[in-house]
Amino acid sequence: MVEYPFATEEQKELALIARTIMEKELKPRIHEFENANDGKGIFPLDVLKKMAEAGFYCMDIPEEWGGLGLDVVTKCIIQEEMSKVDAGFTFNMNGAGMNWPYLLKTKMPDEEKQMWIDRMLAGDATGAFCFTEPQAGSDAAAIKTTAVHDEEKGEWIINGTKCFVTNGPCADYFIVAAWTDKTKSAGKGITLFFVEKDRGVQVGSIENKLGLKLSMTSDVIFDEIRVPDDHMVGAEGSAFIQFMQELDAVRIEGMIYSVGIAQAAVDEAVKYAKVRQTFGKRIIDHQALNFKLADMQIRTDASRALLYQGAQMIKAGLPLGTISSSTKCFVTESTMQTTLDAVQVLGGYGYMKDYPVEKLMRDAKIFCIFDGTNEINRMVIGRLLDKKY
Repeated sequence: MVEYPFATEEQKELALIARTIMEKELKPRIHEFENANDGKGIFPLDVLKKMAEAGFYCMDIPEEWGGLGLDVVTKCIIQEEMSKVDAGFTFNMNGAGMNWPYLLKTKMPDEEKQMWIDRMLAGDATGAFCFTEPQAGSDAAAIKTTAVHDEEKGEWIINGTKCFVTNGPCADYFIVAAWTDKTKSAGKGITLFFVEKDRGVQVGSIENKLGLKLSMTSDVIFDEIRVPDDHMVGAEGSAFIQFMQELDAVRIEGMIYSVGIAQAAVDEAVKYAKVRQTFGKRIIDHQALNFKLADMQIRTDASRALLYQGAQMIKAGLPLGTISSSTKCFVTESTMQTTLDAVQVLGGYGYMKDYPVEKLMRDAKIFCIFDGTNEINRMVIGRLLDKKY
């Protein structure tokens, strides 16, 4: 059921349709997908295709380009329901389809942009954002990838290796950050490019992760990759500013998967506690367990309230201030504790793969790490407070 109390009937209907498709097409095969690829997992493109056919892939592409143009709150309501089934697939699906705004910021011909948009809406094209490098995670300015201009041919030559690229193994195109002028600061010397895979981009090693195994992560290698001038995203040297401006919104939208995990953990723990009996009564009737379940729901309710406040602020075009990083830290840490508690409620069964809560616990951890670690986000909050007061 849709938990957000201000969801409209239309939003509820869309969310439940999306979840129904996931329950039918994905849920029976999750174990298969998690163990595929020698345990590294796999992103099932056939399920993505089903979601695209129903309009749930790239669902925020504007109507003038052929999309539904759904707002951020509606997206969150839909993706929370999807994440209750599998957060990894939902996270990867969104990541694979969220890069269309960069395409529109290029100077590529409109007919070429429309071709890519049409492929995206049909579920026939996925993308990946390439910023992080082995020595440049939270310190994004430390990237080493370069793009050198060939004035004679009107092309940029890109060289470098990106790591931890979500959807890297499946992507048909990449949004790549590269230095175009090392004599300038990161804020003026790093540029984004739209790069098609068939230009010779190589996929490196696929990571064997703890969780989110339905989201594939890999290195992506750019070795003398040439792209035309019109593939530059925005102005030269604007990548860092674009990235930092968009990160606030990403930190909020990107935590909806964590809220879905938390509610799924509560649901599974309560369901088990109502049937498991010890000392002649259901364990939900033991105060110690009852209070633990209550705390799990308290954290989840608070997480949802904070996240949707941020989503409403994004929709209204309001400055996010500390809300972005506060949401990131509170939601992810609350969810991590809630999944740990769910395992505890189920006892020995909670530790077994036959029950879903151990997977929820594994899937929850990464959200404390990416989109800026929670430690980095606390630094951001501290700096904002210093500036405010």
